Amino acid sequence: MKKSFLNISGIFLITAIVAIFWAGTTTKTNKTMIKGSVYDFKLKTIDGEEISLSKFKGKKLLLVNVASECGYTPQYKNLEALHKQYGDKLVLIGFPANNFGKQEPGTNAEIKSFCTKNYGVTFLMMDKISVAGNDAHPLYKWLSNKVDNGVCENAPNWNFCKYLIDEKGTIIKFFPSKVDPLSTEITSLL
Repeated sequence: MKKSFLNISGIFLITAIVAIFWAGTTTKTNKTMIKGSVYDFKLKTIDGEEISLSKFKGKKLLLVNVASECGYTPQYKNLEALHKQYGDKLVLIGFPANNFGKQEPGTNAEIKSFCTKNYGVTFLMMDKISVAGNDAHPLYKWLSNKVDNGVCENAPNWNFCKYLIDEKGTIIKFFPSKVDPLSTEITSLL
């Protein structure tokens, strides 16, 4: 009787330890601590006006690092088409950056003129920033840091990478450069 009582007690003890361990790890892995929000960032437009991304709460955002001298530069045409087609529920924002191949060497005025003249861009264009490396803008550091944003760890690795953000400011998905703005990969999520 003593032996079976000890065996049963041992089984209960092991079960309790496993249950406590399991509960502790489940809680930790299911809980994502997000530091900040996309809405915490204030930026300057290509014309120098300061805006807060909180202005766009309730709409999806598509954030794209752009460049004027890239093989993907023709995506400006489909970015503008996407903006016109989904502008009632999507805010498209271009971030000129010279990080990859030095393919955005111009000034803000030159970039704006190029985009307007060649692609009729009317979507929001921001001040030229860095999107990668140690000098990356804080927004792009946040976008590519899963510890901070809770979802994504992808940093742009070339021009025309895209981040789709939902109406509450959470990253839905990262899209590499090759994904066309009008592809169903993107439009199906709008």
